[in-house]
Amino acid sequence: MMATLTVWRFPTASGADEALDTLKKLQRQELIKVQDGAVITWPGSARKPRTRHLSDLTGMGALGGAFWGFLLGMIFFVPLLGAAVGAAGGALGGHLAHLGIDEDFIRQVREKVTPGTSALFVLSSDAVLDRVRSAFEGWHAELLETNLSAEEEARLREAFTEGE
Repeated sequence: MMATLTVWRFPTASGADEALDTLKKLQRQELIKVQDGAVITWPGSARKPRTRHLSDLTGMGALGGAFWGFLLGMIFFVPLLGAAVGAAGGALGGHLAHLGIDEDFIRQVREKVTPGTSALFVLSSDAVLDRVRSAFEGWHAELLETNLSAEEEARLREAFTEGE
């Protein structure tokens, strides 16, 4: 079983929140197994996005807030901090690549999730991709994804899983 980290980017600040029902429906229909997730909303007037962990969608073994805080911090907040954390950011970015999340993926998300947009971050497995894609078609969502090998997923869980 391979986990997939997908980011559905929506052209409005409220799109990701509104699309959550679609994701929940897909999960109930067993068309996707959501292991963990987060919603990012970025109103056009805000300096930075708001993030929310989807603890209600996930069960045991969820990566939890620490992972999402780390990943979203790398994507949205490190660039704002500039050169002061450049070296540390590079090291952290290298660490994420070791966990299966490469710099291209981070850069792509950073470029596309901007003020006035929103995104749904989902760590999932067993997705029936064509059915999932078609369920999101009406949302004008753009899909960005990265596949994690079983080994990368294990390292990710080891690094971030909250107390068992």
